[in-house]
Amino acid sequence: MKLIKWSSIIFAVLTLIITVVFFGWWMFKDSLVFGSEKFDQVKWMQHAPNLQNECKRGDMAYDLQKNILVRGLKREAVTSMLGRPAYEEGNAMSYDLGKCMHVYHGLLVYFDADNRLINSRISSH
Repeated sequence: MKLIKWSSIIFAVLTLIITVVFFGWWMFKDSLVFGSEKFDQVKWMQHAPNLQNECKRGDMAYDLQKNILVRGLKREAVTSMLGRPAYEEGNAMSYDLGKCMHVYHGLLVYFDADNRLINSRISSH
């Protein structure tokens, strides 16, 4: 009976530790995977991703998302800075980042009815 009680406690503690580690990683994954380089417009334009080009744009995505794509920025300013999006529908645009950590990623940019930036996020697809 004591063995079952101790194994239940150990299982609960391990489950808690694994959960905390997972959600900690999940919160900081963008900065860990995409946070290594400052945004450089020339590099961004030169490294349009394709199947042969790994995560060249992805290295700049976190800095771009957190420091440059500020809420309220005009759509024209975003397209002037980042170039033509890979996909555009309504008030959303997507820029390919390439294959980062064995998964293809994109930078999604959303605008309001006045074509002002409301949100951006890194997604996998």
